[in-house]
Amino acid sequence: MVVAFVLVVVGWYALRALGLVWEPARWAVARCEPWTRRAHAWALSAPATFTYVAVFTASTLVQFSAPPKLIDLLTTLQSTNLRNLHRAPLKALLDSALWVADQGQGLTLYIALFVTVVAWAEQRYGTPRILLVWLCGHVLGSLLTALVETHALENGRAPSRLAVTTDVGVSYIMVAGCAAAVLLMRGRWLALGIAGLTLGVVAPAVWNHSLWDLGHLFATACGLAAAWALLQIAPPRTPPRLLPCLPRPAPLSGRAADAAGTGVLGGGPRDGDPHP
Repeated sequence: MVVAFVLVVVGWYALRALGLVWEPARWAVARCEPWTRRAHAWALSAPATFTYVAVFTASTLVQFSAPPKLIDLLTTLQSTNLRNLHRAPLKALLDSALWVADQGQGLTLYIALFVTVVAWAEQRYGTPRILLVWLCGHVLGSLLTALVETHALENGRAPSRLAVTTDVGVSYIMVAGCAAAVLLMRGRWLALGIAGLTLGVVAPAVWNHSLWDLGHLFATACGLAAAWALLQIAPPRTPPRLLPCLPRPAPLSGRAADAAGTGVLGGGPRDGDPHP
């Protein structure tokens, strides 16, 4: 799925380049331009989200192409497990935020939720506040999970290997961002958001009783609390309207020579042409 998306993006820019010299390609680009401009504006309105998606997608593509045992070793060394948090807590928290768990499984779902729900939350909170929500979800969620691990080990309720388990943080940031978005939803969207968090976060923690599901629950609660506190300081902002700021494609003139002669997609007025 991700590879297909990358191929589509590369193909789109190749089509734009071809449109400079070939009329049918220029026509196809012009027909798709309204949708691509909207996608461009959406991405620009949530820079932190889309930058983070690019980072963890790149690291996950490495997981797909590397030997599984090597990836297991790397994610264990860069996990927020007890050993790493004790040795270098800041490094462990930073490194773990770059990896998708289970050798990249579920990457498509992560990307879909980030570029829709979390991106919308960034538009409403603004980039600085959504970064604080992510930070609280990832850091506090990881530390609370570590406290539970420590308690379980000290009371003999968990094996000693739990101290070196793999626990990475893209999902913690995702659920914190989704919780912040649900806090702003209304009507049927609010009902869908609550149902999504219940089925995706709360229910697994209740049914599975796994440490990782508990970590997701902690991250969700911390992200929700941080978002609520930030909204007490300032209300949600109106999402910026970036679409009118983006350059509009020149209208089709029916002459491929215009585009080739001016070097601008869609052509434009040349010397001697009447100006509007």
